[in-house]
Amino acid sequence: MVILFGGLFLTVFGIGLCGSQSLRDAQWLPCQFVDESIKINSEGHKETAYHHRNAVLQFGFSGDRPIHLDVITFLVIITKVDMRRHVEGGEDTLQCEIRRYSAGGIVMRWPGLASHEHDVWFTCTLTHTEKRFVITTFLRHTPAKEGQEWIEVADRELLVTSAAMVILTRTPSVDVGLARDQTLNCQFEVDHKHPNMTVEWRLQRRGERTKLFSYSSRTGKTEGSGVSVKAIGVGNASLKLPLTSQASEGTYSCSVLIPPVYGSHDITLNIQEPPRVSVNVGSSLSLALGGEQKVVCDAEGYYPLDVTIEWLREPAGSSFLPEILKNVLYSSHRNNKDGTFSLSAFFLLQPGLDDSGYKYTCRVHHQSLRVPIRKSFTLTVSESDTVLWYISVFGFMIVMIALLLWLVPKYLEAKRRSQRKSF
Repeated sequence: MVILFGGLFLTVFGIGLCGSQSLRDAQWLPCQFVDESIKINSEGHKETAYHHRNAVLQFGFSGDRPIHLDVITFLVIITKVDMRRHVEGGEDTLQCEIRRYSAGGIVMRWPGLASHEHDVWFTCTLTHTEKRFVITTFLRHTPAKEGQEWIEVADRELLVTSAAMVILTRTPSVDVGLARDQTLNCQFEVDHKHPNMTVEWRLQRRGERTKLFSYSSRTGKTEGSGVSVKAIGVGNASLKLPLTSQASEGTYSCSVLIPPVYGSHDITLNIQEPPRVSVNVGSSLSLALGGEQKVVCDAEGYYPLDVTIEWLREPAGSSFLPEILKNVLYSSHRNNKDGTFSLSAFFLLQPGLDDSGYKYTCRVHHQSLRVPIRKSFTLTVSESDTVLWYISVFGFMIVMIALLLWLVPKYLEAKRRSQRKSF
């Protein structure tokens, strides 16, 4: 939807976002309206089909004319509740989606001003593409005819709405290490004071759903912990977790019920602990020709389980891709007391003289790492002492033989001369 309205979007929001990074003064926002149609199938059951339609959120006052006449316009009357004040970042990271909202059969009047029992509801969700926030706003529309639970929306229709409630989270997805403090953000805004509301936190983990906290303003009753009741009074229902562990993983749901509206956001929490990587040799390794060395790379204390360890080999200063060694063996995954894992990758190095100067690198991949961890050493191979001894002895013998070959003729010649003089 941002692509469709890209040029207009930049024109309208460029000034507002370049300096303050805020949508507070924006007049409109391109959206997708995910409309529904219901039909009865051949078996007599209801089926719902979804249709994506171009739409615009326009902020202003009752009686304003649509800015864009060729799409559906949801005119949001500016009230105390304003979704724009919660948006951060540039327009290219923002997605907008509008859907119909059903109160689930609850027929009652919204406690806010100018509301009716036959109001029709929509939700508008703004999502940051880099998961920095998710904001859902409940839009209330009063149709011309009473008793209409469903209204048809024409292609170029103008729907006048007001923002009744906003619920948002700035932590829709959280990656955190072990034994850390973590707060899951949940905020809300309502268009009237002292609403009859219920706030809850639940955790979905491995098929089990657990209630962590609940608060009812009607009864004043509180169950669980981690949320400040005083903070709820000013719209902050954030949950503070105890020190994180593997049991902290799961999907957390923050919900706010103000009949007939129920808003909630899911927050995914993943435990990620990066590995500590070490190699059992230093940055350089010297071996004599014929010698050998077991080289071990240890990745320790990582979570979750999946990790990849590779040994690479390349000439020093080479611009070519390194060779991945094939003769590497792996230990089994070891379970540590804190719930993390460890793994070792090793090989037996039996170098020749041609291997001297090569760089060997242990490369470790894990989902907690933005880039792999690398630990390297450079190999130097020298000829062994035994070989040098044989070369020395052989060279001495050659020298001695050469010396004898030179001296013997001299000796024989001198002897002949001595014999001739004696005659």
